[in-house]
Amino acid sequence: MTADVWLPIPPDEIEGLPEGPAYRYWNGEEDFPADPADCAFYVVPYMKPSGLGIRPLPQMRSVQVVQTLSAGIDHVEPGLGHLPAGVRLCNARGVHEASTAELALTLILASLRGVPDFVRAQDRGEWLGGFRPALADRNVLIVGYGSIGAAIEDRLVPFEVARVARVARSARTTARGPVHPLTELPALLPEADVVILSTPLTEATRGLVNADFLARMKDGALLVNVARGPVVDTKALLAELESGRVTAALDVTDPEPLPPGHPLWQARWRTPPGRRRGADGRRARTEPADTRGWSTSTCRAGARRTLVRCPPPSPPPRRVTSTAATRPPGPSPGRWPR
Repeated sequence: MTADVWLPIPPDEIEGLPEGPAYRYWNGEEDFPADPADCAFYVVPYMKPSGLGIRPLPQMRSVQVVQTLSAGIDHVEPGLGHLPAGVRLCNARGVHEASTAELALTLILASLRGVPDFVRAQDRGEWLGGFRPALADRNVLIVGYGSIGAAIEDRLVPFEVARVARVARSARTTARGPVHPLTELPALLPEADVVILSTPLTEATRGLVNADFLARMKDGALLVNVARGPVVDTKALLAELESGRVTAALDVTDPEPLPPGHPLWQARWRTPPGRRRGADGRRARTEPADTRGWSTSTCRAGARRTLVRCPPPSPPPRRVTSTAATRPPGPSPGRWPR
């Protein structure tokens, strides 16, 4: 029996593959390239329809490692019950942080600055003016603070956001400040101007953004989803979008792909009037803010990237600290001024 490695990229296009294994190219085609029972290392095809990547798993009786090319593993979980005991499941941590974080920032800026409206006006040959809100001086809430959530915060720092709050499954402390447990999310939502979803899809996060979640968001807040579509209750989101109370920028949807004629295509995503802004689009500093649970952001340099981390490390014990944007990392002398 050979020790086969199944790859969704032709082996001759990958430099540095070690000698020894028999490399088999399979990217979701109808026919398998070899007997799945001989596969020892399986790299799941990337960005394929649901269910396709798990099709050979029931026959992979000798597999030792299943490697996804995505940060999430929800698309392979339905097939894991077919695998023998002791198989290692690895995600692509370290691969998608930069691209996903850039996309999140792009969606935020395009939404706040009204770029889609300007593009549509250009198509009509119409000169469109007006004031648009800025990202600077805003409170940002990141829901899902793993490596992607941290990369998003890296890119928020130069934009002079007022505060960043971080939420993950369990509490821990980072160089920038505390990461709050998911149970504290309801108390953090009302102060967030921008809510970014970067959480994995699990039973705990499926439908996390429901009617109650959205109702807790402040008027005019922006929801950005770069996580998974089913994290958001589409019906509840549509109700808020159509009322104009909140706005949204979605990289992913439920269902996905979004079919023609779905109400999300035509939802009016606008910012309600009446917000006090400075001339450059920043919020006028006349509104008191509750800073509980929020900390300011500082730059992190020299972050090391790893291709795969399996299993994930245990979180460190919780410590409560905060950092100030004008100071090096370390304890803050007090709350951010209101």
